[in-house]
Amino acid sequence: MVHRRYERLSGLDASMLALEDHDAHMHIGGITIFDAGPLWKSDGGIDIDAIREFVLSRLHLVPRYRQRLAWTPIERHPIWVDDARFNILYHVRHASLPRGAGERELKRLAGRIFSQALDRGKPLWEMWFVEGCGERRFAMIGKVHHCMVDGIAGMELMRHLLQPRPDPAIPPREPWIALPPPGRERLLLDAALRPAHAIARDAWRVLRAPRDALRAVTDAAAGLGESARASLRPAPETPLNVAIGPHRRLDWLYTGLDELKEIRTRLGGTLNDLVLAIVAGAVRRFLEGRRTDVTGLDFRVLCPVSTRPRGASEEATGNKVSLLVAPIPIDERDPRERLRRIVATTTELKSSRQALLTPAVERIAEWTWPGLVGVMARAAAGTRRHNLLVTNIPGPREPAFLLGARQLQVFPAVPLFHGQSVAIGLLSYEKGLHWGFNSDWDAVPDLHDLVLAVEAELEEFRGAAARERATAAPARQKPSSPRRSPSRSAPH
Repeated sequence: MVHRRYERLSGLDASMLALEDHDAHMHIGGITIFDAGPLWKSDGGIDIDAIREFVLSRLHLVPRYRQRLAWTPIERHPIWVDDARFNILYHVRHASLPRGAGERELKRLAGRIFSQALDRGKPLWEMWFVEGCGERRFAMIGKVHHCMVDGIAGMELMRHLLQPRPDPAIPPREPWIALPPPGRERLLLDAALRPAHAIARDAWRVLRAPRDALRAVTDAAAGLGESARASLRPAPETPLNVAIGPHRRLDWLYTGLDELKEIRTRLGGTLNDLVLAIVAGAVRRFLEGRRTDVTGLDFRVLCPVSTRPRGASEEATGNKVSLLVAPIPIDERDPRERLRRIVATTTELKSSRQALLTPAVERIAEWTWPGLVGVMARAAAGTRRHNLLVTNIPGPREPAFLLGARQLQVFPAVPLFHGQSVAIGLLSYEKGLHWGFNSDWDAVPDLHDLVLAVEAELEEFRGAAARERATAAPARQKPSSPRRSPSRSAPH
């Protein structure tokens, strides 16, 4: 008998589908620049056939990439089933910039690709391999729906395609046959039994560790209260918080990671604190350029925080994140004081229980109604709890290769929510921190001004760190005794 395999989306994963509409697309991804190496062909292009064959040889490690969405009867909850019509040609695409094009044209192409919603009738991912990106270079513009992965899981999945050494060999494909989807009767029975299974599982956890269970309930209730209080006071209106359409404009920036760490060491805080302080100053410059008074403005940033357990399987997909809202002092002009205030804010947030809210709501949804997380997500989006999304994703410190082609840079692209026309994603790779800026095409035609503002604020922090270094240097020097020369007397 053939086993009809399927998997339900978690409440948080399903909420990513519920939040998506014609204007707000919920795919994430990035733009990666490669040195073509052995993938370069004599005719001046890249070997796209080898790339497709290599991707096919790795898909058995990430079976979700051969699955599509289906829905259960009555409750209409999304599930994953095998796609019997899977075609690699649809998902791994080939494009080229016009002759003489440069980075500007690549950004425009990436914006057009990110403006297109993924087809829900197919596996929810695409990879565009783009030629013409400079001498013997090509780009990969990748996007995958947020209901499949979060930022951390996306990095784990890319490790199956990228190798630590330049190896052009393509392993043989693993055999694959699409399993038929489950029938209506099976889905109805599973839906009827699911709440009982969830309650029994959690009851067993309570019996095994009652103190831990009580602490979890208390923390979740506190997190719900904190979230409710925050929702009562929407984030203020700014020129960044306007209605959005489906069209996107992308930009990016590279900064040295070692330099940022040196600044952080001199001025205090974590790397994430420093990033938020730079963003706060850049937003002030950008808004003032639009003649906006930022004095006393309660500007808030949404910061996704990973709740993925340490040592989780690399094959683990789905979303394991909670969302924290951090106010940042964009009206503070002094970089050191701005960083100090952000460190105080993030320290307080780390001791809050906001991060425990999403897992708790997901568990309650398993007991009751699976659409609960989606309803809460839409309600939170409607109240505009934040002005800007900023997320920092840790990446590999060692070089990575695609069939011998070295990955040079990788700039993330994170989605926009309604009422939010800009989102900033950061990803570390080798010795650099890569900033990716996503914006609404019409609402933010001056996106590059924000990129320039980030560069200007980074220069401010360089200066602050240099002044701190100069101030600290004399204090570390030991006073030395004057030395007398044996051939002449010391001056009077």
